[in-house]
Amino acid sequence: MAAFHCIQALRFPSRTHVFFPIGDQNRYNIINKKQRGFLVFASADKKSDKELYLKSKVETLLDSVKWDGKGLAVGIAQNIDTGAILMQGFVNRDALATTISSQKATFYSRSRSALWTKGETSKNFINVHDIYLDCDRDSIIYLGKPDGPTCHTGSETCYYTSVPDLLENKQVDGNKLALTTLYSLETIISQRKAELALPQTGKPSWTKRLLLDQDLLCSKIREEADELCRTLEENEDQARTASEMGDVLYHAMVLMAVKGVKIEEVLEVLRKRFFQSGIEEKRSRGQAS
Repeated sequence: MAAFHCIQALRFPSRTHVFFPIGDQNRYNIINKKQRGFLVFASADKKSDKELYLKSKVETLLDSVKWDGKGLAVGIAQNIDTGAILMQGFVNRDALATTISSQKATFYSRSRSALWTKGETSKNFINVHDIYLDCDRDSIIYLGKPDGPTCHTGSETCYYTSVPDLLENKQVDGNKLALTTLYSLETIISQRKAELALPQTGKPSWTKRLLLDQDLLCSKIREEADELCRTLEENEDQARTASEMGDVLYHAMVLMAVKGVKIEEVLEVLRKRFFQSGIEEKRSRGQAS
């Protein structure tokens, strides 16, 4: 331990866990691992800060969850950037405590009567950034970033079976996702791009024209951005601003398709900037160039 002058190691009984605020690893310089039976974390100057990490804090949190008669609660994993529901399982006290300390989504297997961490076999871990309890405290959301496909079938999520498709006797497509509006738009644009490789008949759609003509695409982005700014300068109503912003988003997403950039990549960039000063971020870009 001599190499870590700013930290201290505390020994806890094997069944206890250390709680730290999700997302505050950098602030507290946490070393998130076990060494020779020790749970290692940053020392704090104030007694109240130290107490935050003690077992009693985790136990109080765990006591507040309304576990069912078998000591379980529903656990849902959600992609922090896309909002996609990745999977649903069950969580007990130890599973939640393990997730808090390891930041890897951990569940309780009812069939094996044992804890299991998503990705322990496939290596497609779900890296947990935040945890939410519902208003009744009987269900839990792990908000995290998956390392790869979540479903054992190889699909991005376990939720790809559409009930309307089943009612219409359509074949289940493992690549179909429960998409929000932006991702539905991204999918449509990607389909139009893929169709360009096929023989074309008739006039191309507007999206295909934009995909084929970069000068047209860039001119439209500049035009729509200017119209968006004018809704502010000319004090136009909110509906007009929303409409112009929709145009900007659509044309920008076509450009992203041309460049092969996914909306998830953009959202991840934005998320990583949440705790960074805009001035510092711009300065770092200048230094990188």
